[in-house]
Amino acid sequence: MIPRRPPHGGRVGFLYCPPWRVQGVSIGGEQTVVQVPELDINFDIGMCPRVALAAPWVAISHGHMDHIGGLPYYFSQRSFQKMPGGTCVCPPDMVEPLERMLHAWTPVEHQQTPFRLVPLGHEEQTEIKPSIFLKAIEMRHTVPANGYVIVEHRSKLREDLVDVPQARLRSLREAGETITRTLEIPLVAFTGDTDQTPNLLREEFRKAQLVITECTFFEEGHRQRARIGNHLHLKDLAELVEAWEAETIVVIHTSRRTRIEQAREQTREFLGEKAMERIHFLMDHRRNRLRYDQQVEEANSISVD
Repeated sequence: MIPRRPPHGGRVGFLYCPPWRVQGVSIGGEQTVVQVPELDINFDIGMCPRVALAAPWVAISHGHMDHIGGLPYYFSQRSFQKMPGGTCVCPPDMVEPLERMLHAWTPVEHQQTPFRLVPLGHEEQTEIKPSIFLKAIEMRHTVPANGYVIVEHRSKLREDLVDVPQARLRSLREAGETITRTLEIPLVAFTGDTDQTPNLLREEFRKAQLVITECTFFEEGHRQRARIGNHLHLKDLAELVEAWEAETIVVIHTSRRTRIEQAREQTREFLGEKAMERIHFLMDHRRNRLRYDQQVEEANSISVD
Protein backbone atom coordinates (compact mmCIF):
# COMPACT_ATOMS: atom_id res chain seq x y z
CA MET A 1 0.00 0.00 0.00
CA ILE A 2 1.34 3.42 -0.96
CA PRO A 3 1.58 5.75 2.08
CA ARG A 4 -0.22 9.07 2.18
CA ARG A 5 1.59 12.29 1.43
CA PRO A 6 2.32 14.52 4.48
CA PRO A 7 -0.22 17.27 5.22
CA HIS A 8 0.40 20.79 3.87
CA GLY A 9 0.31 22.27 7.38
CA GLY A 10 3.18 24.70 6.88
CA ARG A 11 1.94 26.31 3.68
CA VAL A 12 1.54 30.06 4.09
CA GLY A 13 -1.98 31.37 3.56
CA PHE A 14 -2.47 34.65 1.74
CA LEU A 15 -5.30 37.14 1.31
CA TYR A 16 -5.25 40.60 -0.22
CA CYS A 17 -7.73 42.76 1.70
CA PRO A 18 -7.09 46.23 0.25
CA PRO A 19 -5.04 48.06 1.35
CA TRP A 20 -3.51 45.24 3.43
CA ARG A 21 -2.11 41.79 2.88
CA VAL A 22 -2.89 39.12 5.45
CA GLN A 23 -0.51 36.17 5.34
CA GLY A 24 0.66 33.40 7.62
CA VAL A 25 -0.19 29.97 8.98
CA SER A 26 -2.90 29.28 11.54
CA ILE A 27 -3.97 25.78 12.55
CA GLY A 28 -5.64 25.46 15.93
CA GLY A 29 -3.44 23.73 18.47
CA GLU A 30 -0.44 23.55 16.10
CA GLN A 31 0.74 27.00 15.09
CA THR A 32 -0.47 30.53 14.51
CA VAL A 33 1.43 33.43 12.97
CA VAL A 34 -0.49 36.08 11.05
CA GLN A 35 1.32 38.97 9.40
CA VAL A 36 0.09 42.28 8.02
CA PRO A 37 3.20 43.46 6.12
CA GLU A 38 1.96 47.01 5.50
CA LEU A 39 1.73 47.53 9.26
CA ASP A 40 5.07 45.83 10.07
CA ILE A 41 3.52 43.34 12.47
CA ASN A 42 3.09 39.65 13.19
CA PHE A 43 0.22 38.59 15.40
CA ASP A 44 1.54 35.61 17.38
CA ILE A 45 4.46 33.48 16.27
CA GLY A 46 3.82 29.82 16.99
CA MET A 47 6.38 29.03 14.32
CA CYS A 48 8.48 31.38 12.25
CA PRO A 49 8.09 31.01 8.47
CA ARG A 50 10.42 33.14 6.39
CA VAL A 51 7.81 35.85 5.75
CA ALA A 52 7.51 36.49 9.50
CA LEU A 53 11.09 37.71 9.77
CA ALA A 54 10.36 40.87 7.80
CA ALA A 55 8.05 42.36 10.44
CA PRO A 56 9.86 44.27 13.22
CA TRP A 57 6.90 43.83 15.62
CA VAL A 58 5.36 40.70 17.12
CA ALA A 59 2.16 40.98 19.16
CA ILE A 60 1.71 37.86 21.31
CA SER A 61 -1.87 37.16 22.33
CA HIS A 62 -1.15 34.55 25.03
CA GLY A 63 1.39 32.03 26.26
CA HIS A 64 0.37 28.75 24.63
CA MET A 65 3.17 27.08 22.70
CA ASP A 66 1.37 27.15 19.35
CA HIS A 67 1.40 30.96 19.62
CA ILE A 68 4.90 31.67 20.99
CA GLY A 69 7.07 28.71 19.95
CA GLY A 70 8.77 30.59 17.09
CA LEU A 71 9.79 33.62 19.16
CA PRO A 72 13.41 32.58 19.96
CA TYR A 73 13.98 31.66 16.31
CA TYR A 74 12.49 35.01 15.19
CA PHE A 75 14.95 37.02 17.31
CA SER A 76 17.88 34.74 16.45
CA GLN A 77 17.29 34.87 12.69
CA ARG A 78 16.82 38.63 12.60
CA SER A 79 20.17 38.96 14.37
CA PHE A 80 21.82 36.37 12.08
CA GLN A 81 20.57 38.16 8.97
CA LYS A 82 21.81 41.54 10.29
CA MET A 83 18.28 42.92 10.55
CA PRO A 84 17.43 45.50 13.23
CA GLY A 85 16.30 43.91 16.47
CA GLY A 86 12.61 43.08 16.67
CA THR A 87 10.17 43.96 19.43
CA CYS A 88 7.69 41.60 21.07
CA VAL A 89 4.55 42.99 22.73
CA CYS A 90 2.73 40.70 25.15
CA PRO A 91 0.43 40.60 28.21
CA PRO A 92 2.35 41.91 31.26
CA ASP A 93 2.30 38.54 33.08
CA MET A 94 4.30 37.00 30.24
CA VAL A 95 7.30 39.32 30.29
CA GLU A 96 9.31 37.65 33.06
CA PRO A 97 8.88 34.03 31.87
CA LEU A 98 9.62 35.07 28.28
CA GLU A 99 12.80 36.79 29.42
CA ARG A 100 13.90 33.59 31.17
CA MET A 101 13.08 31.54 28.09
CA LEU A 102 15.02 33.80 25.75
CA HIS A 103 18.03 34.10 28.08
CA ALA A 104 18.12 30.29 28.36
CA TRP A 105 19.16 30.09 24.71
CA THR A 106 22.44 31.94 25.35
CA PRO A 107 24.34 28.91 26.75
CA VAL A 108 22.72 26.68 24.13
CA GLU A 109 23.72 28.78 21.11
CA HIS A 110 26.88 30.21 22.74
CA GLN A 111 25.80 33.66 21.69
CA GLN A 112 23.62 36.39 23.12
CA THR A 113 20.73 37.26 20.84
CA PRO A 114 19.26 40.74 21.36
CA PHE A 115 15.55 40.97 22.06
CA ARG A 116 13.05 43.52 23.33
CA LEU A 117 9.87 42.75 25.26
CA VAL A 118 7.15 45.35 25.85
CA PRO A 119 4.32 44.61 28.30
CA LEU A 120 0.96 45.92 27.16
CA GLY A 121 -1.99 45.76 29.53
CA HIS A 122 -5.68 46.29 28.84
CA GLU A 123 -6.29 49.52 26.86
CA GLU A 124 -2.59 50.42 26.79
CA GLN A 125 -1.01 51.48 23.49
CA THR A 126 2.42 51.63 21.90
CA GLU A 127 3.40 53.36 18.66
CA ILE A 128 4.55 50.91 15.96
CA LYS A 129 4.71 53.33 13.01
CA PRO A 130 4.31 57.10 12.80
CA SER A 131 0.77 57.86 14.05
CA ILE A 132 -0.04 54.12 14.07
CA PHE A 133 -0.54 52.52 17.49
CA LEU A 134 -1.01 48.97 18.75
CA LYS A 135 -3.71 48.82 21.43
CA ALA A 136 -4.23 45.83 23.74
CA ILE A 137 -7.73 44.65 24.65
CA GLU A 138 -8.12 41.97 27.33
CA MET A 139 -9.64 38.70 26.11
CA ARG A 140 -11.08 35.65 27.90
CA HIS A 141 -8.93 32.54 27.56
CA THR A 142 -7.49 29.79 29.77
CA VAL A 143 -4.41 31.97 30.42
CA PRO A 144 -3.91 35.77 30.44
CA ALA A 145 -4.64 36.92 26.91
CA ASN A 146 -4.77 40.04 24.76
CA GLY A 147 -6.55 40.86 21.58
CA TYR A 148 -5.10 43.77 19.64
CA VAL A 149 -6.33 46.65 17.53
CA ILE A 150 -4.11 48.72 15.29
CA VAL A 151 -5.29 52.30 15.56
CA GLU A 152 -4.41 55.34 13.48
CA HIS A 153 -4.22 58.63 15.39
CA ARG A 154 -5.40 61.58 13.32
CA SER A 155 -5.32 65.21 14.44
CA LYS A 156 -8.43 67.20 13.67
CA LEU A 157 -9.49 70.73 14.50
CA ARG A 158 -11.63 70.99 17.64
CA GLU A 159 -15.33 71.06 16.79
CA ASP A 160 -15.85 74.35 18.63
CA LEU A 161 -13.20 75.98 16.42
CA VAL A 162 -14.41 74.81 13.00
CA ASP A 163 -15.69 78.22 11.85
CA VAL A 164 -13.02 80.31 13.60
CA PRO A 165 -10.87 82.46 11.23
CA GLN A 166 -7.28 81.33 10.60
CA ALA A 167 -5.85 84.46 12.24
CA ARG A 168 -7.69 83.65 15.46
CA LEU A 169 -6.56 80.01 15.32
CA ARG A 170 -2.98 81.18 14.91
CA SER A 171 -3.32 83.42 17.95
CA LEU A 172 -4.72 80.60 20.06
CA ARG A 173 -1.92 78.29 19.01
CA GLU A 174 0.75 80.92 19.75
CA ALA A 175 -0.82 81.42 23.19
CA GLY A 176 -0.25 77.73 23.93
CA GLU A 177 -3.83 76.55 23.56
CA THR A 178 -4.42 73.14 21.96
CA ILE A 179 -6.65 73.67 18.97
CA THR A 180 -6.81 70.09 17.70
CA ARG A 181 -8.22 66.82 19.00
CA THR A 182 -7.00 63.29 18.31
CA LEU A 183 -9.25 60.84 16.51
CA GLU A 184 -8.53 57.14 16.93
CA ILE A 185 -9.39 55.22 13.75
CA PRO A 186 -9.43 51.40 14.20
CA LEU A 187 -7.74 49.81 11.21
CA VAL A 188 -7.10 46.13 11.93
CA ALA A 189 -8.39 44.08 14.88
CA PHE A 190 -7.04 40.69 15.99
CA THR A 191 -8.99 38.65 18.52
CA GLY A 192 -6.34 36.10 19.48
CA ASP A 193 -7.67 32.96 21.16
CA THR A 194 -10.74 33.86 23.19
CA ASP A 195 -14.15 32.85 24.39
CA GLN A 196 -17.09 35.12 23.70
CA THR A 197 -16.57 38.31 25.73
CA PRO A 198 -18.11 41.81 25.78
CA ASN A 199 -14.69 43.19 24.80
CA LEU A 200 -15.21 41.76 21.31
CA LEU A 201 -18.11 44.21 20.97
CA ARG A 202 -16.11 47.28 21.95
CA GLU A 203 -16.02 50.12 19.44
CA GLU A 204 -12.44 49.24 18.44
CA PHE A 205 -13.66 45.87 17.14
CA ARG A 206 -17.02 47.08 15.84
CA LYS A 207 -15.45 49.89 13.80
CA ALA A 208 -12.26 48.15 12.61
CA GLN A 209 -11.90 48.04 8.84
CA LEU A 210 -10.48 44.49 8.95
CA VAL A 211 -11.01 41.87 11.66
CA ILE A 212 -8.86 38.76 12.02
CA THR A 213 -10.70 36.33 14.26
CA GLU A 214 -10.25 32.85 15.60
CA CYS A 215 -13.06 30.33 15.16
CA THR A 216 -11.97 26.89 16.34
CA PHE A 217 -15.22 24.91 16.53
CA PHE A 218 -17.93 24.51 13.89
CA GLU A 219 -19.93 21.36 14.63
CA GLU A 220 -23.14 21.77 16.64
CA GLY A 221 -22.01 19.19 19.18
CA HIS A 222 -18.73 20.99 19.87
CA ARG A 223 -20.13 24.10 21.53
CA GLN A 224 -19.34 22.74 24.99
CA ARG A 225 -15.78 22.01 23.86
CA ALA A 226 -15.48 25.63 22.80
CA ARG A 227 -16.61 26.80 26.24
CA ILE A 228 -14.19 24.47 28.05
CA GLY A 229 -11.22 25.64 25.99
CA ASN A 230 -12.34 29.28 25.90
CA HIS A 231 -12.56 29.40 22.12
CA LEU A 232 -15.09 30.75 19.66
CA HIS A 233 -17.74 28.53 18.07
CA LEU A 234 -19.50 29.20 14.78
CA LYS A 235 -22.58 30.37 16.71
CA ASP A 236 -20.43 32.96 18.50
CA LEU A 237 -19.01 34.09 15.18
CA ALA A 238 -22.55 34.65 13.87
CA GLU A 239 -23.25 37.14 16.66
CA LEU A 240 -19.95 38.92 16.16
CA VAL A 241 -20.23 39.22 12.39
CA GLU A 242 -23.54 40.98 12.85
CA ALA A 243 -21.93 43.53 15.20
CA TRP A 244 -18.65 44.07 13.36
CA GLU A 245 -18.77 46.61 10.54
CA ALA A 246 -15.55 45.44 8.90
CA GLU A 247 -15.57 45.08 5.14
CA THR A 248 -13.47 41.93 5.50
CA ILE A 249 -13.35 39.30 8.25
CA VAL A 250 -10.52 36.75 8.12
CA VAL A 251 -11.10 33.51 10.01
CA ILE A 252 -8.07 31.75 11.51
CA HIS A 253 -7.31 28.98 14.03
CA THR A 254 -9.50 26.36 12.39
CA SER A 255 -8.38 22.91 13.54
CA ARG A 256 -7.77 19.66 11.75
CA ARG A 257 -10.92 18.17 13.30
CA THR A 258 -12.87 20.10 10.64
CA ARG A 259 -11.68 20.24 7.03
CA ILE A 260 -11.44 23.79 5.74
CA GLU A 261 -14.01 23.10 3.01
CA GLN A 262 -16.40 21.75 5.62
CA ALA A 263 -15.85 24.74 7.91
CA ARG A 264 -16.52 27.13 5.02
CA GLU A 265 -19.72 25.39 3.98
CA GLN A 266 -21.02 25.14 7.55
CA THR A 267 -20.36 28.86 7.93
CA ARG A 268 -22.19 29.54 4.68
CA GLU A 269 -25.20 27.49 5.77
CA PHE A 270 -25.37 29.15 9.18
CA LEU A 271 -24.63 32.77 8.24
CA GLY A 272 -25.93 32.93 4.68
CA GLU A 273 -24.53 34.05 1.33
CA LYS A 274 -24.56 37.75 2.14
CA ALA A 275 -22.30 37.31 5.18
CA MET A 276 -19.91 35.13 3.19
CA GLU A 277 -19.12 38.08 0.93
CA ARG A 278 -17.16 39.46 3.91
CA ILE A 279 -15.77 36.24 5.40
CA HIS A 280 -12.60 34.51 4.20
CA PHE A 281 -10.58 31.67 5.70
CA LEU A 282 -6.82 32.29 5.79
CA MET A 283 -6.00 28.62 5.19
CA ASP A 284 -8.49 28.15 2.33
CA HIS A 285 -5.65 28.10 -0.19
CA ARG A 286 -7.58 27.20 -3.35
CA ARG A 287 -10.39 29.72 -2.84
CA ASN A 288 -7.97 32.45 -1.86
CA ARG A 289 -5.83 31.84 -4.94
CA LEU A 290 -8.88 32.10 -7.20
CA ARG A 291 -9.91 35.30 -5.44
CA TYR A 292 -6.43 36.79 -5.82
CA ASP A 293 -6.26 35.86 -9.52
CA GLN A 294 -9.58 37.64 -10.00
CA GLN A 295 -8.26 40.71 -8.17
CA VAL A 296 -5.21 40.75 -10.46
CA GLU A 297 -7.39 40.38 -13.56
CA GLU A 298 -9.65 43.22 -12.48
CA ALA A 299 -6.69 45.48 -11.69
CA ASN A 300 -5.12 44.74 -15.09
CA SER A 301 -8.34 45.49 -16.92
CA ILE A 302 -8.62 48.86 -15.15
CA SER A 303 -5.02 49.78 -16.01
CA VAL A 304 -5.61 48.88 -19.68
CA ASP A 305 -8.76 51.02 -19.80
